[in-house]
Parts: sequence; C-alpha cells; structure tokens
Amino acid sequence: MLGLTLGLALDFALECRRLAPLSPLDPNRALEHAWLLVLATLERVRSHGPFQRPTGVRLGDDRRLLEVELERAWIVLDPHAERGWSWPGHEPPAGTDAAALARLLDLYLPLCVDAEALVIAHLAQSLDGRIATHNGVSQFISGHEDLLHTHRLRALCDAVVVGSSTVVHDDPRLTTRLCSGHSPTRVVIDPRGRVGSDRRIMQDGPAPTVLIHREGTRAPPALASHVQVVTVVAAEGSWLSPVAILAALRARGLRRIFIEGGGVTVSRFLQAGLLDRLHVSVSPVIIGSGRPGFTLPEVLDLDDALRLEARCFEVGRDILFDCRLGAAEAEPQPPQ
Repeated sequence: MLGLTLGLALDFALECRRLAPLSPLDPNRALEHAWLLVLATLERVRSHGPFQRPTGVRLGDDRRLLEVELERAWIVLDPHAERGWSWPGHEPPAGTDAAALARLLDLYLPLCVDAEALVIAHLAQSLDGRIATHNGVSQFISGHEDLLHTHRLRALCDAVVVGSSTVVHDDPRLTTRLCSGHSPTRVVIDPRGRVGSDRRIMQDGPAPTVLIHREGTRAPPALASHVQVVTVVAAEGSWLSPVAILAALRARGLRRIFIEGGGVTVSRFLQAGLLDRLHVSVSPVIIGSGRPGFTLPEVLDLDDALRLEARCFEVGRDILFDCRLGAAEAEPQPPQ
C-alpha cells in the first residue's frame, strides 16, 4: 500500500512538472538562448522535416526544441510567414534587446528551413572590394562580430570548404570555437597537393579533414587518422570542377556546405550556379589595392551583371549582405 501511495505521488509530481509553466527567458542570456534555439530548430527539421503549420516552440533543459502551446512559446515558427517566425502575441519577451534578437533569428532561421541541402558562401571585404593585401594578409578585415558569424555558419553546416591558398596563408582551424555547435568536416580544395602536414587542420582532430586532390596528385606522407584524401578529375588545367567537388561531398553524406573562401573558390562556385546563398560582409576599410573579392568573367554591359535579391544586417561595424541566389535543386553530378 505504501509503495502504491509513493508511486501515485511520484506520478502526480511528474505530471505537475510537465504542466508547470516554463521559466521565462533570462534577458542577460537572450542572444545565447536564441542561438541555441536556432541549432535546435535545425536538428528538429533534420529529424522530422520542415514545419507545415505555425508552431510554438522553446528550448527544453536538454537543449532540444519543445513544441508547446502558444501561450508558453518563446517564438512561433511559421512556414507561411514572410520572416518564417514571430513573437507570440507579436511582442518580444520582456526585458530583452528585441532588435538584436530579431536580427539573429531573421539571419539564421531561414538557413534552417531546408535542412536537407544548402550551399552557402561568405566573404569579408573592404569598401573597395578587397579581401586581402597583395601579399595575402587578410586577418582581419572585418570585426569580431563577423568572425562570430563565420563560426555560426560553420555550426549550421556539415562541411566547410576552403581553397589551398587560404590554408597556406592563414593556417585556419575551421572550427566553431566562438559559438555553440558541432565543428563541420574541414574540406580543402588542393589540386596540386600544396597543403603540408604542418598546417593545423592536418595536425589536430576536433573534426575530420578532407583533401580534394586531382588525379595523380601525391598525398602527403603519414597522414593523421582524421585526414582523408578524395580524388576528383580536373575539369580544365589544374582546376577542379565545383560540380564534381559538390557531388563528391554529397556522396559522403555532406549536404549542407559552407564555402568559406577564398575569393577564387567562392567565385568558381558562384559562376557554376551552385550557391543557394551568398553572404558578403563589407567593412568600413579602404585598402587601396590587393586581392579582389570576386574573380568572374568580364561583362560588357550592365544588363549582363549579376543582380541579386539581398537583405542587409548590421554585424558590429560591418554591413552583411544576405543574397539569395536559388541554385538549382537538382543533385549535382560529376562530369563524364
């Protein structure tokens, strides 16, 4: 009898806890909370597919997305709304920086709608369109907030892709040190095998590293266990086809791809029509000369220029252009 009474009491306590209102959002941690909600939304869409109707959500104690009644929701995810989300009752949580929260959600939630496949690129450039000096110095044209944005894009993708020059000159780690979220697979387009074993992505293993070589390129000796080599047929000269690279990555289960740089690498994926979104951060800096952000075929008439649908965001001192390109949804196939 005592066991039955204790059992009923425990069931009652658990039910009360389930129905009790969740604690309000802490204004001092609102931006961190919002970012965790973005990550949880991505995982929810990955596992269950896109939302089909307006749904009230908030975070659980385990950082998973909870679907709750609208009166208990932190935001409402609405696939039919222009922004894709709204505050319950059209008001932000009391005591929070509503503008900063809205910017974060407006910028990142649209990137989580289609969790199955995404190709996004990002460049940071000066007012005069330079991403580095003539001798390759590029750290850092944009401010800390834009660097944080780069780490967040990594966290939202399966793979981060850079060219060999970026690794040779900057020696990046390509991890998510500045934000919550898993570090993506690090992919280096290295047709001629320029990347040596002394680079940090070759030595440390917080995430796998994939080297994209052309046929006949000799791999570095004694590769670490987290490094693998993938061979792709060269399309023209020593350059590798972006279509073939993307197909090789998706064959490995890497479907959300972040093209981080440099300018030539981003330009080739843009020219191939493979980008769904392009982020360009413009910093109030004038270099005067140096390496251009984009290297594309010349046009003789402005009617032939690539005009993009874009949204603008303040990211610290920089202005971020979020450009929607709408790449073809067909699965890329390597050239025959």
